Amino acid sequence: MKRDVHVVIDETLCTGCGACVDICPHDTLTLADGKATVTGDDSLSCGHCLAVCPTHAITLTGYRPMHLGYQTFETPKGWLSPGAFDVGTLVQLMASRRSCRHYTPDPVPMQVLEDLVKIGTTAPSGTNAQLWNFTLLPDRPSVEGFAEGILSFFKKLNRLARIAPLRGLLKVLGKPELSAYYTDYHDRIEEGIASWETLRWDRLFHGAPAAILVSCARDASCPAEDALLASNQILLAAHAMGLGTCLVGFAVEALSNDKNLRNLAQLPADETVYAVIAIGHPDEPYRRPSVRKPITPRVVNIGRVP
Repeated sequence: MKRDVHVVIDETLCTGCGACVDICPHDTLTLADGKATVTGDDSLSCGHCLAVCPTHAITLTGYRPMHLGYQTFETPKGWLSPGAFDVGTLVQLMASRRSCRHYTPDPVPMQVLEDLVKIGTTAPSGTNAQLWNFTLLPDRPSVEGFAEGILSFFKKLNRLARIAPLRGLLKVLGKPELSAYYTDYHDRIEEGIASWETLRWDRLFHGAPAAILVSCARDASCPAEDALLASNQILLAAHAMGLGTCLVGFAVEALSNDKNLRNLAQLPADETVYAVIAIGHPDEPYRRPSVRKPITPRVVNIGRVP
């Protein structure tokens, strides 16, 4: 996919050091008459040239610096070089983030949600396409309305799953998904629907006052990876802000199969939602990080000469 060039070079500031030319992954720049020059007609707009320039001679039109423009906090100036941040503190943050299933009724300010979206876009994306998008459900009524749409989908699915001949026929035809759903999820979903309708007990969003839907255009080179990497940035940043989060997988499944729910969320036809994040102020008494299964990575020595 050919993309426009947004690189602008100020010749009065350029010293001709060639650093931008050497680091450009797309051969967009060359040195001419002792100055960096845009000679290619295609660019990833990755900003490597801007980041490496010692004299601030390079800008990218239509783009904003990743570390600027936040409304609820300020970031230190400058770039953290590899090794310049304490890895122990980083791991402590990652290990301390937990899925939150109890929230206070306090709202999440719109400015905070908008900042979390901007933080999400600090994630890498395949070929720097940045074709992700973020849909905000900014208050509890919006979350409840969305939850109603999800439950409507699962009511229909449960009615189908209870038809034993249909499950059997599909299984014979090599489509065992409905049978597996009936075994693994039907009863749990039925309980959740009853809890919502009789007690208003929210087993989907757990009372969260806001949510973020993370989607990506289907023609992106790595749409799922792009959206999920951005989602993880949001999860970690939310914890640092004092907020709790929880990924709602049932919402993603419903959005993948229900056009009415997609219309309710006003999603464009060319986008797929890969993560739905419940978010709010946590009301949980965690005191320490949890645990993970031990893992031994596979070591593969490819091409090693004995």
